[in-house]
Amino acid sequence: MTRTYLPGILAMAAIVVASNILVQFLFGQWLTWGAFTYPLAFLVTDVMNRVYGKDAARRVVLVGFVVGLACSLIGTQIMGEFGPLVTLRIAIGSGVAFLVAQLVDVAIFSALRDGKWWRAPLASTLVSSTLDTMLFFSISFSGVLTFLHPATDVSWASEMLPLLGSGPVAPLWVSLAVADWSVKLGIALIALIPFRIITAQLLPRS
Repeated sequence: MTRTYLPGILAMAAIVVASNILVQFLFGQWLTWGAFTYPLAFLVTDVMNRVYGKDAARRVVLVGFVVGLACSLIGTQIMGEFGPLVTLRIAIGSGVAFLVAQLVDVAIFSALRDGKWWRAPLASTLVSSTLDTMLFFSISFSGVLTFLHPATDVSWASEMLPLLGSGPVAPLWVSLAVADWSVKLGIALIALIPFRIITAQLLPRS
């Protein structure tokens, strides 16, 4: 890693740490405050990819993964009202979702980088955000994957309720996933503005 990548590394680390802290605080019935900071990790990855290339983006992703892993390990040692703040399943889900989704983001962005300026960041973020949500919530809370850590009680997440309070009946964790996914999609659209501004400042002018 070179000093050139340092701002991206620091930004990714800060986002991961902040999201791990803010996920402990509820925002309404279906979200946490971490849902609003975590999607910014995709913005950092895409800016790094556009300005410095896919290898630099992958390095920043790996830094984010290591920082996230450290946060999860710390969280497993902190006891909350209902047990550890981070269960083993959540740690696995968080790590797998982050690494897989971010690397997919890098791959899609790289494949589309020669198209219109907005196509690569929008397509890569929409696909990778969807994948991130699916992996995290299914690994962390789905009753089908209880074998990952039988000692973790996720029965509360399988309670059958109307989707987001008014839709068809579904497990609670599905409502949490849909709400989280909706925020990610919204931020993916909004993030096009800072992406354009930041990359215009960093890319050499011809």
